[in-house]
Amino acid sequence: MAKFPGSVTAFLIHSHVDRKDVRKLYLRLVKDGVNAWMDVEKLQPGQDWRNEIRRALLTCDVVLVCLSREFTKREGYRHEEVRIALEKARSLPEDVVSIIPVRLEACDMPETLSHLHRVDLFQPGGYKRLLRALKRRRETLG
Repeated sequence: MAKFPGSVTAFLIHSHVDRKDVRKLYLRLVKDGVNAWMDVEKLQPGQDWRNEIRRALLTCDVVLVCLSREFTKREGYRHEEVRIALEKARSLPEDVVSIIPVRLEACDMPETLSHLHRVDLFQPGGYKRLLRALKRRRETLG
């Protein structure tokens, strides 16, 4: 797929159990021109990771919540990241897509995200639909 003009910043929320699959998604997004943010790729030694993650969440254009069966089973900071993203979304106009649930496999949606339409990467054409949504988000940025 051709890169789209300009760049949209996308923050990837994920379970550490899914890190390998999410890293593949991260690399694919970067290859296709998305300014993706993933903790293991962007955090530097010595940085206050909570502050850096919060800053990245609050300044990104869109949050991709990478969902799997394990996402809601375990505790972790990703649940706080989702809360921050939802809080930010409440301050934006209703028609702005700022959170996209991205299912890595067939799994239940967390209740907090059930009002949002998802994209299934495991279905044919899922990645193309994700890129189209990111392109539309980029176009709304001006």
